Amino acid sequence: MIIPMLCTLNILLADDGSKHSQAAVQLLEDLRLDEESCIMALRVFTPTDTSKVWAIENALEVTVEKLKNQGKCISSKLLLGHPAETIIEVAKNHQASMIVIGAKGLRATLGILLGGVVQQVTEHAQRPILVVRAPYTGLKRVLLTVDGSEESNKMLHCIGDFPFPADTKFDILHISPPVPSEQELMQLQYQTSTLDASYIVPIDKIREETKKRAKREEEAGKKILADARKNLQEKGIDAQISLISGDGATEIIHYAKDQDIDLIVCGGRGLGPVRSWILGSVSRKLLHYAPCSVLVVKGNDEDA
Repeated sequence: MIIPMLCTLNILLADDGSKHSQAAVQLLEDLRLDEESCIMALRVFTPTDTSKVWAIENALEVTVEKLKNQGKCISSKLLLGHPAETIIEVAKNHQASMIVIGAKGLRATLGILLGGVVQQVTEHAQRPILVVRAPYTGLKRVLLTVDGSEESNKMLHCIGDFPFPADTKFDILHISPPVPSEQELMQLQYQTSTLDASYIVPIDKIREETKKRAKREEEAGKKILADARKNLQEKGIDAQISLISGDGATEIIHYAKDQDIDLIVCGGRGLGPVRSWILGSVSRKLLHYAPCSVLVVKGNDEDA
């Protein structure tokens, strides 16, 4: 359930000692958590790790001490089981308001963009998930992606109360559908005439309709951005807005690279047609290909 003021109330940190997991610990150290916000550091080991339990336990204690030294409320749990399944189960039983996990674990296969455990957790855990990529250099600039959907609005509510460092700067980005090129318009006219020779749409009419559609999309995008900025301003957050036309995930990734974004925040699902998917296609692409950490805000409708 996504509720303002509760996005960081109970944080579950999936810790495995990897460099990405260590980056997640550094990020949590920077958050301005209040006294009601507590972190549970969870380490899951498999039967093949039994002989190394003492080392795993010591590593978990190092994580606990780091966060405790920063004044965080912190507890820990060491469990035997399947990593992804155990993380999801503990998050549910612990009523975690957010899961924090490194982008790749110690067992991630070389060349895989997102660790297998991370992918399973992000796909199936029905709560906000912060996937942290190393190296972590701070949260100087955060990009919020909005599309006017219910999930996007949930994200804004969550971010409005998120305890970012005081000097964090914010960008709000909306991606409108791309405008067809002249070549694509000609192709459309050719396909129409091939299907029905008696019905040929003049190219000028297609151009005119395309311009009208582009204008409608631009106006809708500007309203979405204006509403999002107003929403955040009411929470005391000022942000610059940008409207870009193109493929959603591609343009977001390009923007993040060009503007040195440290964290991308998006809703779990957008306005796409497949509402049964827990994770939308844009969110999935961002988790795999974004150059920085990604926070996906989603919730369990049944909980709500």
